[in-house]
Amino acid sequence: MKLQLSKRDEFRKLAKNQGYRSRSAFKLKQINASYGIFKKGNIVVDIGCSPGGWLQIARNEVGHNGKVIGIDLKKIEPIEGVIFLNGNIEDKVIKENLNQLTNSRVDVILSDISPNLSGQWEFDHARQILLTKSVIDLTKKIAKRNSKGIFKVFDGDMLNDLIIELRDIFEKVIISKPLASRPASSELYLVCLNFIGKS
Repeated sequence: MKLQLSKRDEFRKLAKNQGYRSRSAFKLKQINASYGIFKKGNIVVDIGCSPGGWLQIARNEVGHNGKVIGIDLKKIEPIEGVIFLNGNIEDKVIKENLNQLTNSRVDVILSDISPNLSGQWEFDHARQILLTKSVIDLTKKIAKRNSKGIFKVFDGDMLNDLIIELRDIFEKVIISKPLASRPASSELYLVCLNFIGKS
């Protein structure tokens, strides 16, 4: 337990020292270092983006010619060069705004989405997976061919079916647990490469 707390504090301190809004920024940095998610000029959509640590990483990676859009129910402090949409991804207005901004040609879809935890694991797992399914439904509509996705998930009984669904639309789905994640956490990341269709 002490080792886990030390690790968590280490990344929290690093985030503060390097100007990131959350320690989770290092999860995305580590995934990107392993799989080369971002390219200069990419269009990126980050769903469940508050407080903005992933947006900061994406903004740095895609450069001035890229476009980064964050969506969340919670408002965030502005980030230079980032477009923020405050609302639910199932809201018609949010979808319309997103389509106008991306023309349904998104290169990278990010999701670090999580429900408010109740402490009842089976319930929280089910809610998180259902939220991720909503993100996948949106992905089918906005992703362009060969795009990439990173989706946070909670490990549990419903995960396998979600992975099967993703394997229908991406050539490769990799289960990743970045070093910045707590070892005891059930949190995993599905790194999805080469979007192949909107089935």
